[in-house]
This record gives sequence, structure tokens and C-alpha cells, in this order.
Amino acid sequence: MAAGDVTAADPASALAADYFQSYSVVGLLAVVGVLFVAVAFGAGRLLRPVVPTPEKLLTYECGVDPVGEGWAHTQVRYYVYAFLYVIFAVDSIFLFPWATVFADPGYGATTLVEMFVFLGFLAVGLLYAYKKGVLSWT
Repeated sequence: MAAGDVTAADPASALAADYFQSYSVVGLLAVVGVLFVAVAFGAGRLLRPVVPTPEKLLTYECGVDPVGEGWAHTQVRYYVYAFLYVIFAVDSIFLFPWATVFADPGYGATTLVEMFVFLGFLAVGLLYAYKKGVLSWT
């Protein structure tokens, strides 16, 4: 038996070799991508002019000179509303695959129970946010 006849003798090792070969292509592509980004950043750093002046070090906003401190208070409640919206928007996306599986024969009751359990978890989370006062605007 020659060294090249490994695939004929052991199909499992041939399958594993093909499996890892496909991942080596992905790994090589990732390495090339990281190198491309590193070379681009390095070339930018080497080629750009570096002449710091006081005007360049000022904070710039819409062409207006900055006045006062750079720190400002931000209302956290806006982020909470945005976060809750994202959670419920993403969770509602999971209902579409369930609806397609629900139409398949043999999966109806199980899918329906899973969907209501999922919606129950969402309702408990929304009730918790309401009880904590997160949803009050004032």
C-alpha cells in the first residue's frame, strides 16, 4: 500500500482531512485580511504628515469653537428605550422561523408551545422593566 492510498483504506481520515482543509482556507483568508489591514494602517502612519498645532488639538464640532467643559450629562433613559426596542425587535424576528416551522406537518403543537414559552419570557421581562419603573418617561 502506497502512502497516497490513505483515502482508500480509511475514509474517515480522508473526510477529516477535507474538513480541516476547508477550515485552513478560511484561516488563510483571515490571516490575509488581518495582514491587509495592518499594512494599510502602517502605510498610513508612515505616509501622513504629523504637525500638531494648538488649533488641531481643539475639539471640533460643526465649525463652532468649543465653549465650556467637554463633559455633558446624557439621559440614560433614552438608551434604555433604545435597548428595549432592540431586544423586542430582535426577538420578534425569531417568530418568523417559528411561523414557517409551524406550517410543517408534525411540528405544530411543539412549535406553538415553544413560541408561547418564548413570548412568556418576553412578557416577564417587560413586566419586570415596568415594575422597576424603567418605562416611565418622567
